[in-house]
Amino acid sequence: MFNIMGVEKITVDIFLALSQHHPVIDVRSEGEYTHAHIPGAHNLPLFNDEERKVVGTIYKQQSREAAIKKGLVYFGPKMNQMISFIEEIKTNSEDKIVLVHCWRGGMRSGGVAWLLDLYGFKVYTLVGGYKEFRNWTLKQFEKDWNFNILGGYTGSGKTITLDSLKQKGEAVIDLEGLAGHKGSAFGRIGLPPQDSVEMFENKLAVELYQSSEKQKGKNIWLEDESQRIGSVSIPHMLWNTIRKKNIYFLDIPFEKRLDYLVETYGKLDKIELGDAIKRIEKKLGGLETKTAIDFLESDNIKDCFSILLNYYDKLYKKSLEKRENLAEILQEIKSDTTDKKMNAELIINFIHDRKN
Repeated sequence: MFNIMGVEKITVDIFLALSQHHPVIDVRSEGEYTHAHIPGAHNLPLFNDEERKVVGTIYKQQSREAAIKKGLVYFGPKMNQMISFIEEIKTNSEDKIVLVHCWRGGMRSGGVAWLLDLYGFKVYTLVGGYKEFRNWTLKQFEKDWNFNILGGYTGSGKTITLDSLKQKGEAVIDLEGLAGHKGSAFGRIGLPPQDSVEMFENKLAVELYQSSEKQKGKNIWLEDESQRIGSVSIPHMLWNTIRKKNIYFLDIPFEKRLDYLVETYGKLDKIELGDAIKRIEKKLGGLETKTAIDFLESDNIKDCFSILLNYYDKLYKKSLEKRENLAEILQEIKSDTTDKKMNAELIINFIHDRKN
């Protein structure tokens, strides 16, 4: 379609490495981008959803040449706007490097890359486009990653402890943060809608790659999660890997965990809390559900949450016991607090003592 002289085609690994310092421009339609994209990418559609449909139909029913002519009709008026968009993104940058991709690394990225190269940008395009990135993503889940799993019953403050471990220089991936859900029936309260499963996988794969590249030789910490986190799921092969790794189990007293939950979740909307309780009625039981909701409606949050915590403790214990070789991989760490800094220190000291 275009004679691109100064544009370089690069592989996914190089593309992602450069993306840490330079903008990624996804020229697919807004619908394609919204469904899922490379994390951090900006959307600059060569064709919008309707235009893409028209060009595709012409390609199938008439010819490649006719589709290109129609594409140029759409492309021409957008050229100035596209340049302005990139200049705005690059305002504070001293270089003029831009990364561009489309679905397969074909005409759409080729057209935009030609324009940006003509204007004076240094342009890199992704070989195989987003489709190749998706292949790369799925391959990440097949690897035998070196994980440390942070376990503990509900209310142990695992997520905030992971944050403290990260501040101490440990490699950490926040699965709940990537999923946009805090786990359990109550995990979506107060949060925006979750991304698609594909987008969650993209974020997770890039996090795995970046964590391993930035902190080579370090095990990556994950929270002990259910495979399903709200509406998304940890990929099956990665899940199998996770289940075989050492679990550092924070053993914190029930009352301490209950106090933490009351403080953390007690201020949430009562209607949404009630709806979440009703969603687990089949497993919780009719009587316990009614009692919990009665406590909630009378502002007795602590007794309400006590019922729920007992339920989730049983659920977690059952899941824990399903692991193979549990006696070999379970490392119990006693703690009498949910303080994240103290627990992070306990964990680090525990691992250090076992090594020495």
